[in-house]
Amino acid sequence: MSFNANWSYPTAIRFGAGRISELGEACAATGMKRPLLVTDRTLARLPIIESALQSMAAAGLGRTVFAEVDANPTGANLEAGVAAFRAGEHDGVVAFGGGSGIDLGKAVAFMAGQTRPVWDFEDIGDWWKRANADAIAPIVAVPTTAGTGSEVGRASVITNEATAEKKIIFHPKVMPAVVIADPELTVGMPRAITAGTGMDAFAHCLEAYCSPRYHPMSQGIALEGMRLVKDNLPVAYEDPEDIEARAQMMSAAMMGAVAFQKGLGALHAISHPVGAIHHTHHGATNAVVMAPVLAFNRKAIEARIGAAAAYLGIAGGFDGFADFIDDLTGALGIPATLTGLGVEAPDIDRLTESALKDPSCGGNPIELTRENLRPLIESCF
Repeated sequence: MSFNANWSYPTAIRFGAGRISELGEACAATGMKRPLLVTDRTLARLPIIESALQSMAAAGLGRTVFAEVDANPTGANLEAGVAAFRAGEHDGVVAFGGGSGIDLGKAVAFMAGQTRPVWDFEDIGDWWKRANADAIAPIVAVPTTAGTGSEVGRASVITNEATAEKKIIFHPKVMPAVVIADPELTVGMPRAITAGTGMDAFAHCLEAYCSPRYHPMSQGIALEGMRLVKDNLPVAYEDPEDIEARAQMMSAAMMGAVAFQKGLGALHAISHPVGAIHHTHHGATNAVVMAPVLAFNRKAIEARIGAAAAYLGIAGGFDGFADFIDDLTGALGIPATLTGLGVEAPDIDRLTESALKDPSCGGNPIELTRENLRPLIESCF
């Protein structure tokens, strides 16, 4: 099977092994002449970034990098990135890395030309219309993990340190103009990161599939995305060098991010505050919370999950699907509870209040209230 293609949905995607060599060309295609490469601290120390910078320099685009990015990007990271962008008189961003690097890079490109604080652009109603759309710099996204799918998303998740809350910052023009999806960049990814990011992709597909909102295109994408994760995540976990499994997981990650235009739900509403307060890995947190949320929503989604199980080749309907989730997370070395993930002395009331304010709540199949959400969160520990 060939893994080399040009896609234009939801944006221009250059997919295939070795296509990182086209980075300079991709930047030039957006009109960038002096891009800022934004990545995280860990990646910045690896040869992969030096190769990317050399590619940019060879194309006459300079070789400036900003890497002050935390695992859960913060408002302070964003302020520093915007300052670097302005000081260097950059005209675009290469958002390079996993979800953290790409989210922060997109936010830098968005905020570099704005005058209002970033929190004024939270994904609430039409707050995005407050932004000066003409001042948003172009973005080229280069994912190095297969999980968040931020490379094909119109938002960034940024933690407000003052309130310890993750905020979704949205604008349609934050969608990268070009994505370079090169599975070779994910080969050799540590098993724990492969597991956590892969389960993040599955969580996006699962919650989108279960959302009661009408969006049949996302519904179909979510279903096939789950199949790709089911068939390929265990392979990539056991054999980090398997390029076909890595390619399929990159596809699944992008499919999950496209699918959740249909909506998310309790799973993300809980994982967002847990990650913001306790600094857990987002994908691993989603994986731990998945089974309790699935059980909580059973009355509303049993038939739908049964249909998904049949498509995925899982016997036993809803119960078989739930068993599959338990078996998969166990095989990937993911703890069964948030306690096992390292969350100690949780403030359940605080988590409940934060979860109720999360915009993901609106897409849950069963309406979330303080009375039913608090015990659901407790059951995750």
